[in-house]
Amino acid sequence: MDYHKIAILFAAFLLAAPACAQQAAPELISGCVPCHGADGIARYGEVPILAGQNAPYVLNQLHAFQSGKRAHKEMRYMTRNLTEAEMEAIAAYFSSLPPR
Repeated sequence: MDYHKIAILFAAFLLAAPACAQQAAPELISGCVPCHGADGIARYGEVPILAGQNAPYVLNQLHAFQSGKRAHKEMRYMTRNLTEAEMEAIAAYFSSLPPR
């Protein structure tokens, strides 16, 4: 399965249909769910809530984790192979969720 193509199609879908943004490709957010929740509401106090967060902010943080500018061992690992399109789709997904 070509995840890059899936991510691009998903990102295009999000731009075309913002109301459907909550239906992210499960494999794209599957790594996020254990800590941040599918609904973007973290179950642990030290984990940020991402639901309704500003998409450019989330994208910026993903870049910072991936580059190592923001130190966090687990997030560096989780972002290591993400493409730009995948990070954009993840940011769009969490920003589309209703805030807590």
